Amino acid sequence: MADTLPILPGSTVVVRDVTSIYNGYQGFVQRISGRNAAVLFEGGNWDKLVTMPLKILEQA
Repeated sequence: MADTLPILPGSTVVVRDVTSIYNGYQGFVQRISGRNAAVLFEGGNWDKLVTMPLKILEQA
């Protein structure tokens, strides 16, 4: 994992957690606080900002 880029605000990420309803969704990191990130999901006529642990996010 040493050659993976860090997740920073503005990064595009995909949720990789089979227990999450957002599994497979792609979003944009808005901010990072500690071990969590606020991820913005946009889809058609809805937007949702969800706080998630960084460990379940993967750069797209």
